[in-house]
Amino acid sequence: MMGPPPNCMDIFSPLYIHSCTYNTNRHFNQSYKEQTMKRLLAISPLLFLLVAVGGCDSGNSKTKSMEQLHRERGVPVRVEVISDDTQAGAYSWHAVLEGGRESTASALVADRVEQIKHRVGDHVKKNAVVVTFPTDNPAASYHQAKVAFEHSRTTLERMTSLYESGGISLQELDNVRTQHRVSEANWNAAREAINVDAPITGIITRINVRESQNVKPGDALFTVGDTRTLRARLLVTEVNAGLMRVGGPAEAEYAGKTLKGRIVQVDRSMNSKKQAYGVMVEFSNPGNMVASGSNAQVRIPVENTGTSLMLARKDVQRQDDEYYVFVVSGGDAVRKPVSIGSSIGTSVEILDGLQPGDTLITASQMLLEDGSSIRIVD
Repeated sequence: MMGPPPNCMDIFSPLYIHSCTYNTNRHFNQSYKEQTMKRLLAISPLLFLLVAVGGCDSGNSKTKSMEQLHRERGVPVRVEVISDDTQAGAYSWHAVLEGGRESTASALVADRVEQIKHRVGDHVKKNAVVVTFPTDNPAASYHQAKVAFEHSRTTLERMTSLYESGGISLQELDNVRTQHRVSEANWNAAREAINVDAPITGIITRINVRESQNVKPGDALFTVGDTRTLRARLLVTEVNAGLMRVGGPAEAEYAGKTLKGRIVQVDRSMNSKKQAYGVMVEFSNPGNMVASGSNAQVRIPVENTGTSLMLARKDVQRQDDEYYVFVVSGGDAVRKPVSIGSSIGTSVEILDGLQPGDTLITASQMLLEDGSSIRIVD
């Protein structure tokens, strides 16, 4: 006779032993995972700090190696020897060059642009059609004006023959001529509204619309400029305006190309909005070698006392209230204080501290200190 089934609570029961072993292992595994996670969370900030410090050390290592390179080989710089030409007072500005003569054509009707017959850069003659609009525009009355004009022209021809044969009086012929002139004017107005012509002979410098674009009366369509000459308008101080004379020489430089020109106008009243005086300069542009709209450096030599120098503003450094430059002395950069005068365009007047023959450092000044070793490059 079989005995009762083993009791799970019996410590000697195999089932009890298996159950206890399973529970113990599960509890151990769970406890181990929790402790491992806590350790990782505890050391994560330390790992992050080590990585950050390592990154900073790496960056400092690169900076130090660059500084070491400069100490060993010298800071690469460009230089310019101060000469008597610097004393001549060639002041410079940046200005936009535009066609000596420019004219913009505008829309006369509200409609969509049907066709653009030319592109920017094309040379066009006066009255050449550049932009067209649909001929069925109600405001233009294109077809009606055309029919009326052709009818009046035929009528005038017939009436002229009758007058020559004595069929009508001179008064009747004059009435027909007047009607014909009115019809011709209406036809020209309708044609000009539909076919927009170039207002002058020159280069198309700008097209402001595209085909199928809707425009309204007065909208600018395109600009034609005579770029055989270019003009630039400068804004100068009252002192500078007093030094400039109409007919005085000027030059403009753009992309390595130099244009010769002259001053054609010096305003004698101040622009109240700009608080400056306007100066118009005109340049010869042979072969249209510089495009209209180019931003060029304009230089104008002006008279001064002959005792001061003119430097580019970028070559003069400032710390607090002191102005200084770097010059070359014995293979090193030497910081030299200077006294400045008036600022003119991109130039500044040096009253004291420099003289012809000094070798001025014109690049890499931000890397220099007084006594820095330098290496002159082309």
